[in-house]
Amino acid sequence: MHRDKAVGLGLVAAGIVGIVLYGWLVFFSPWQLFILQLTAFAAVAAVLGILAWVGYALATTPPPKPIEEIEKEVQKALEEIEKQLKESPQ
Repeated sequence: MHRDKAVGLGLVAAGIVGIVLYGWLVFFSPWQLFILQLTAFAAVAAVLGILAWVGYALATTPPPKPIEEIEKEVQKALEEIEKQLKESPQ
């Protein structure tokens, strides 16, 4: 069997076992309320963690150069190339 298929089947099996286990924990275990609280906390913490990461990335990433500045640099480079082509012997 190809390795990717084996990994895929393992993930399917783990997912199904996880669903059944979670269902039992939420509906039939004596820890129902705790499991629901833990699940809600983990979901909210994940969303807020992603939000914090995006905010950090926005706060620490320098803004891009304005397009006008890039156009000036390109124009300057083109002029330099033209100058070198005119000066070089053919």
